[in-house]
Amino acid sequence: MSGHSKWHSIRHKKGAADAKRSAAFTKLAKAIVVAAREGGADLDSNFSLRLAVDKAKRGNMPKDRIQRAVDRGAGVGGDGVVLETAIYEAMGPGGVAILIEAFTDNKNRTVSNVKTICNRKGGNLGAKVAWMFDRKGVVRVDDVSTLSGLDELELSLIDVGAGEVVFSEGGLYVECEVQDLQGVQKVAHDAGLVVSAGGIAYVANQTTSLDDDQLEKLGSLMDALEEDDDVNSVYTNVG
Repeated sequence: MSGHSKWHSIRHKKGAADAKRSAAFTKLAKAIVVAAREGGADLDSNFSLRLAVDKAKRGNMPKDRIQRAVDRGAGVGGDGVVLETAIYEAMGPGGVAILIEAFTDNKNRTVSNVKTICNRKGGNLGAKVAWMFDRKGVVRVDDVSTLSGLDELELSLIDVGAGEVVFSEGGLYVECEVQDLQGVQKVAHDAGLVVSAGGIAYVANQTTSLDDDQLEKLGSLMDALEEDDDVNSVYTNVG
């Protein structure tokens, strides 16, 4: 019986991991579909699509699934489902401002789900907080330890438009205007760095701090939102 129970536990854990990976792939595919629909299927001319595809590759999404998402967004062999981008504003525990970005084929369903999650987890959907965020290009590199000449790298990033360059805990964070993101990523790539995250994000222009209890509640709310199939990203103004 103990052997059977152990195997059952292993299968359960594997099933949970597979389900989580499948959900992640679904979100990545939606981002690709939206980008391809809005700007076409050419990665060279559609920077948003290239960002979405790069993110999918970093998430180990299979190449054939990436291509299917590109084709679907471009209208090749599509299933007739049209995805739209939706942005929802909310207030969270401790008065935290929250922006929720979703890709959905049914806005009524999505807003209902988001509202239910917020109500259940101590959030307030409908608060006017978008003015507290700016749309920015963001690049993160987890490890710059192999690179010498960090000062030169910083200057190169500033030359192509980086507004904020932060080296911390062995990594790198760069913030820039959206139109400068491509140049910033190229500098990082040419320096031999592996970009762990790069794309367009909503960055708070003013931040707030929370105590441990509020942070725990906010984390629970964000986890629940991110588990929703339609929700792509959740941004807050926690500093």
